[in-house]
Amino acid sequence: MGTNTTPSMDWGKIFASLEMKTVWHILLTLAVCIVAARLIHLLIQKVLHKTTMEQRIQKYILGGLKAAAWIITVLIIADQLGIPITSLVALLSVLSLAISLAVQSVLSNIAGGLVILSTKPFQVGDYIQTDNGEGFVRSITLTNTQLDTRNGLRVVIPNSSLSAGKITNWSTVGRLRVVIPIGASYDASVADVKKACMDAIGAVDGILSDPAPTVHVERYGESNIDYAIYCWCEVDDYWPVYYGLLEGLQGAFAAANVEISYNHLNVHIMDK
Repeated sequence: MGTNTTPSMDWGKIFASLEMKTVWHILLTLAVCIVAARLIHLLIQKVLHKTTMEQRIQKYILGGLKAAAWIITVLIIADQLGIPITSLVALLSVLSLAISLAVQSVLSNIAGGLVILSTKPFQVGDYIQTDNGEGFVRSITLTNTQLDTRNGLRVVIPNSSLSAGKITNWSTVGRLRVVIPIGASYDASVADVKKACMDAIGAVDGILSDPAPTVHVERYGESNIDYAIYCWCEVDDYWPVYYGLLEGLQGAFAAANVEISYNHLNVHIMDK
């Protein structure tokens, strides 16, 4: 009949052996570990400061190294106390595995946060459009990114889905192009339509002169000619410029006697 040979901790022997050890030796070991951890921390901190790495990533790296240094210190002191390190390492491994499985989604968000903070596809204050919503970036944490929409709503997006999806940053260049399509009657000349469009552009504040606004013929449709207005503005002026042009085009076309076309059917009756 087999016997159980699994080692077990005899705490009585451990404390008995502790009385025979020099307390000063244990304290000296602890002091050496703390000093060594501090020196390594300062060295790595100095190296990281010379890089262009995001400050928050540097903070997370230094925090992780500090936690690892304390774990190693505890293991060394445990060995000095006569506590079996193998059992502690095995226990820590099991706990690490259990924690990683329990917070798998959190870890994926942290990985996504590190990607965002290191690649910097956007910064706080930028206006971005994502698969999960759009708005001004309010904050970027290690697990999520918060957006403030134009409707006054706050959207919290997990970094795992944000880093894996498409991100359109409207603020990177600092200006946006406004494109407005409009249809005009075949009875109006191209020159008259373009002039009416330029008059509408001139009446709206916030449109940049460089690049200069342009109007182009896009397509000859079944009942109208399709035009497109192209102009540029600052990011914050996009919607005032967009809606200002839409509201001003009707008056500009009316003043130029240009008909804004709409879907209709002309029926011609021919006498035989």
